[in-house]
Parts: sequence; structure tokens; C-alpha cells
Amino acid sequence: MPTYSTGGVTPDIEPFAICVPDADLEDLRARLERVRLPEPQTVPDASQGVRWDHMQALLAALRAVDWRAREKTWNEIGHYRTVIDGLELAFWHVRSPEPAALPLLLTHGWPGSILEFEQVIGPLTDPVGHGGDRADAFDVVIPSLPGFGFSGRPARPGWNPARTASAWATLMSRLGYDRFGAHGGDWGAYVSTELARRFPARVVGLHLTMPIASPLPQDRETATPAEARLIERRDLHLADGYGFGIQMGTRPQTLGYALVDSPAGLAAWLGEKFAAYADTRAEAGGGVSLDRQADNIAVYWLTGTGASSSRWYWEALRWVPRSAEEENALRVTVPTACSLFPAEPWPTAKRWAERRYTDLRSWHEMDRGGHFPGLEQPELLVRELREAFRGLR
Repeated sequence: MPTYSTGGVTPDIEPFAICVPDADLEDLRARLERVRLPEPQTVPDASQGVRWDHMQALLAALRAVDWRAREKTWNEIGHYRTVIDGLELAFWHVRSPEPAALPLLLTHGWPGSILEFEQVIGPLTDPVGHGGDRADAFDVVIPSLPGFGFSGRPARPGWNPARTASAWATLMSRLGYDRFGAHGGDWGAYVSTELARRFPARVVGLHLTMPIASPLPQDRETATPAEARLIERRDLHLADGYGFGIQMGTRPQTLGYALVDSPAGLAAWLGEKFAAYADTRAEAGGGVSLDRQADNIAVYWLTGTGASSSRWYWEALRWVPRSAEEENALRVTVPTACSLFPAEPWPTAKRWAERRYTDLRSWHEMDRGGHFPGLEQPELLVRELREAFRGLR
């Protein structure tokens, strides 16, 4: 078991031990024992959704989760909560043993959680203990998005990526960090981008695995062969793979009734994307393991956040820029590094990103990995983060 140097407590910040009632665990076990599944799909692939055999394996992994053991591990990392802008926010905070460590804020997305970063905490905070250089040490702060995990569930509208970015800035101030780095993928990329845009004097650097930069209409006409393939993948994803986002962005409450009532339904809803968005090639490691998927699904279930995390899409889709031109008008001037993984469903060309991220320092295209690098390729993500912030300290 690793030993972590956890963050300090102030009047505004208190330790928050994860401790789910026994009755909730018994209820989950009972529901999983009486799951009612449909017949198998009529095709041999995942074009109709989660395959029946994969669903059976996912449910077996969910039944096998040792929640009490996981609670113990997660609480030892250093779990805290604070109230910002009227909402209770939960987060991990781990200090490095190195006094010159750079504070680094890591933001997850959907269908992920703070568990996306569990495997990278040790190497980031204690590089010497993991075969690295002490000059690459970070203090890490890993908050749960509003409505996700052990953070509060907003009772009123308005918690979009911009408001969240402002809350993150307040959180870092409360922790005593005037300047810090920021990293994100998925919705975490939106929050981190907005954080860098709104607080450029405080964000020393930005690292993204999903840069928020879309092709302009004329980019389709002038695309290189490689860019044309990226555009084709983005178009295919919008046409065939983003129905879930439209549903959560328009009727999250309707969907939420099912997600907080059926663990099988929740597992299928989240598990589909863990499979579709990962690099599942055997030579790439097989994607996100069933055990890590099950841990993540259990967090959503036991916190009852199936509906509130869906409402994030309703909020965010009313906030995001409506065009590439609007995106580009919201420029980011802080030093930016991007690490692109091949199974990312929203691929971006460097030429598009350079227009928005005006100080693009590095652009690395990986040979393996997907949308969840912290779960799929944690060693690669650690390497990329270390390299991205060298020279920015």
C-alpha cells in the first residue's frame, strides 16, 4: 500500500471519509442478483450497443467489487471536501515529498470520475520513488465535478464548465496555491481550457488529451489526407456514437430515473463508452479493465449520481460555443501541451488547435491508448505530464 502525504486542513476544508452505509451495499447486491436482461443483440458486433456477453462479464465484475477495501484505499489517498459557491465539492489532495513540487489540478469527465487518476498519483507526487527525477514532482488536486462522485448535486441550474473553472480557481486558492498547472480530457478538457482562459496569470501551463478545437468550414476543403481522416472520424462519431450525449443534453432527468434505479442499466450506459472510447487492441493492453470499470460504476451507483452527472450535459451543451469560429474567439494564451491518443473519439488536427491555443508548445501523437489514458496507459500519461511542465516551473 503506497503512503501519501495528504493535504492540510483549514477552516474551509475538512477531511471527508468515504463510508457507504451497509444497507446501500446490501441493496446493490440484491438488485444485481435479480437483474433482468434482454435477449442478446441480433448482430455479432457492438453496433446495437453493449454486447450481451460483455454485459454479463461487466455485471460479474460489479458483483465482485470489494467496496470496503476500495474505500480504505481511497480514504488513505487524502479525501476532502469544501463548500464553494454554495455547493459541496469533494476532492483528493496529495502533497509531494519534494518541496519544489508544482501544484497540478487534474479534472475528469464522463463516464469517468476521480478514479481516472488513481494510478498516476504516486508517480506524479513521488517521481523518485517511481524511477523518475525529483524535478518532475507535483502536488496533485483531483476534484469531482459538480454532480459527480462525492461532490454535491446541484439543486439549481448553472453549473457549467465556466462556473466550475471559477470554483476550481477558488479551490486552489484555499489550498494555498497561487499558480498551478491544469490537465484534462473529455469535459475536464473544457473545464481546464476555461480555467486557463479565465485565469492566465495563475495557470502556468495547460495539458490536454482532448484539445477543444474544431475544424472551420474551409478546413474541410483544404484538408490534408490525414486531416480528412480526422474529420471523417469526427463526423462518424457525431452520426453514430453521440446519441447518448444528445439524450443527456436534452432529457437527462428522464434518463436519470433509470440510471439511479437499475445498476444493470447504469453499467450498460457507462460501460458502452468505456469500451467504445478505449484502445481495446490486445497489443495496446486491451483498454479499460473490467475491474476498473466496475469500480467506477459502483461510485456512480452508490453516490446516486446517475441523474446529476447526466444533467452536466444539459448544462454544458447550453454553454459550449456553437461553432469553430466561436471557439477560436475564446483564445487560450497560456503554454499548452497536447497528447493525442489514437482511439480518441474527438480527434483534433494540430492546425486547428494552433488557432485557439496560441502558445502551443508540444503536440505528441501516441501509438496506443484512447479516451481514458489514466486508466488505459497511466505510464504514458505520467510521462506526458512530466514533459509538458518541464521548463514551466
